[in-house]
Amino acid sequence: MKVLFIHQNFPGQFKHLAPALVEAGHEVMSLTLRVKEKSLWKGVRLIPYTVQRKPAQGLHPWLVDFESKLLRAESCYAAASKLRQQGYVPDVIVAHHGWGESMFLRDLWPTARIGLYCELYYSKEDNDVGFDPEFPKGGGEADMIRLRLKNLNNVLHQQVCDMGISPTEFQANSFPDVFRKKISVIHDGIDTAVVKPNPDVTFDLGEGRVLSRDDEVITFVNRNLEPYRGYHVFMRALPELLKARPNAQVLIVGGDEVSYGAQPPKGQTWKQKYIDEVRGRIPTANWQRVHFLGRIPYDRFLSLLQISRAHVYLTYPFVLSWSLIEAMAAGAPIVASDTAPLREVITHNETGRLFEFFDQEKLVQEVCSVLEDPELRQRLGQQARAFAVEGYDLQTRCLPRQLEWIQKLHDMAPGEIGT
Repeated sequence: MKVLFIHQNFPGQFKHLAPALVEAGHEVMSLTLRVKEKSLWKGVRLIPYTVQRKPAQGLHPWLVDFESKLLRAESCYAAASKLRQQGYVPDVIVAHHGWGESMFLRDLWPTARIGLYCELYYSKEDNDVGFDPEFPKGGGEADMIRLRLKNLNNVLHQQVCDMGISPTEFQANSFPDVFRKKISVIHDGIDTAVVKPNPDVTFDLGEGRVLSRDDEVITFVNRNLEPYRGYHVFMRALPELLKARPNAQVLIVGGDEVSYGAQPPKGQTWKQKYIDEVRGRIPTANWQRVHFLGRIPYDRFLSLLQISRAHVYLTYPFVLSWSLIEAMAAGAPIVASDTAPLREVITHNETGRLFEFFDQEKLVQEVCSVLEDPELRQRLGQQARAFAVEGYDLQTRCLPRQLEWIQKLHDMAPGEIGT
């Protein structure tokens, strides 16, 4: 079959699926903003496109988000049109529609079966909006209108979606019933043969300091250090955590940018804002045990997880990070926020320990409980690992199900397409 992937940052969530389709003998192509020239990646033909039009000035603020998606959709449509003119007709289109790119592809290829990666449907209830009182939107009833318009992209894609895929039940269930019935819950997958415990692991901090499993290590990982992933809560707990654990080394991974939510105050980063807030309550000797590592290569990231005695993970009710499942697969004892996405993978005192998102005192208590009890750490780590292998292993669970999903999409009867 001919499979066309649409992802502005390809491969993204398709990094395992696309090469697997190539290996199975299928013709695989991707339209993406990520590359500037045509190229080949693991057998996938990469076709670049660029956004051709600049955003309008003075646009109604409620429409800015949709316009950005419309501009990408228009540009992707233009690039796809050139492919059609060259005689290319995909059997299957698989798109992450979150950036709008695939909005008009049904108009180009009416017989193609379209599968969408359904990341999140925005809602004011049981979701990230309004979750954190420290960052209120302040729009009142206007927030609902803003979110309704933010979902325009989802609504338009609902009309062209033949089948959907979401990595978690929380994400799939955010979609309305008419959309949800098309969505299969299949995680992107973790290669648990690679992400696994390593009793001999070491982690080089530089300047001659190397940590091993004999050291008390607390880890915290974000793509970017920001409130959506609880960075502010963790930092505010840090003074008491360092005081309670005088031998602990705290390793913090994450960049200075913003992945989700609001920008920090002008001229600041969220990272520095919360360092400044807590630094006065942390003696220098304790502060020297806090290590901001920035973004690190994947091999160091795995070593960090493998060396962790307590891995702290927080998130708003939002998309669950790959890093949480990777930490479980690595056998790290998890201390996590009791928010909806986490309840899907963490059962309190079985696969981790849960605490209320904003309760910094409880965060400290749970981390200390894990650090003080080797038998508890071992049990939590082993059960977390077993859970990850059973439900999220790439080779035995997730990738086979993804390939079945693609085949089912391909085999849809003509009368089912577009319904």
